Amino acid sequence: MNIIKKLQRTRLHFINSLLVLPALFLMPAAHADGMDSVKAFYEKTQAVRASFHQVVTDKQGRKVQEVQGTMQLKRPNKFRWDYHKPYEQQIISDGKQVWLYDTELAQVTVRDIGKALGSSPAALLAGGKAIEETFTLANASNRDGLNWVSAQPKDKESGFEKILLGFKDNQIQEMALLDSFGHNTKIVFSKVEVNPALDEKSFLFKPPKGVDVVGE
Repeated sequence: MNIIKKLQRTRLHFINSLLVLPALFLMPAAHADGMDSVKAFYEKTQAVRASFHQVVTDKQGRKVQEVQGTMQLKRPNKFRWDYHKPYEQQIISDGKQVWLYDTELAQVTVRDIGKALGSSPAALLAGGKAIEETFTLANASNRDGLNWVSAQPKDKESGFEKILLGFKDNQIQEMALLDSFGHNTKIVFSKVEVNPALDEKSFLFKPPKGVDVVGE
């Protein structure tokens, strides 16, 4: 091979390399989707502590409630939601019973966890790996930098038409819920702690003196 042909071939190889490299850099990387995030969430997350901001709107998009609070959960089926300003409520489960305490009404409602959870959002977050027994899960369109999954309750009497879960790095960041009355609830979590050491006493509830207790 003469020197001119050798140089031409070397130059052609170099040019081809320049054309291929940008194509490699532009190839889309593999990203986790909502279903991947849900699987990782239930396999690797046994406890969560976070703050939340909740907004409820009606069919016309009018705001009917806005509240902030904190939540804790520990699998299986132990959770605590403390609603602060402007509506003070507590929803606490010890894994056997669920207590709903409304401080303004001075009333406590207690239910067996099997009947209280069902296909509720609490069951979705605090339940075990058998989540697909009560919800039909499917990928939803990714938006706002989150991987979303749709959770359709299999129980038609659950009170919810659809629940959406938004994940980032396999951790829950947002929930969006549509109930049977057409109300939309958006819950945004912040200060999320994964697998913190939670005090078991946080999931115990003793009704305060003087409050009415109704339920089973």
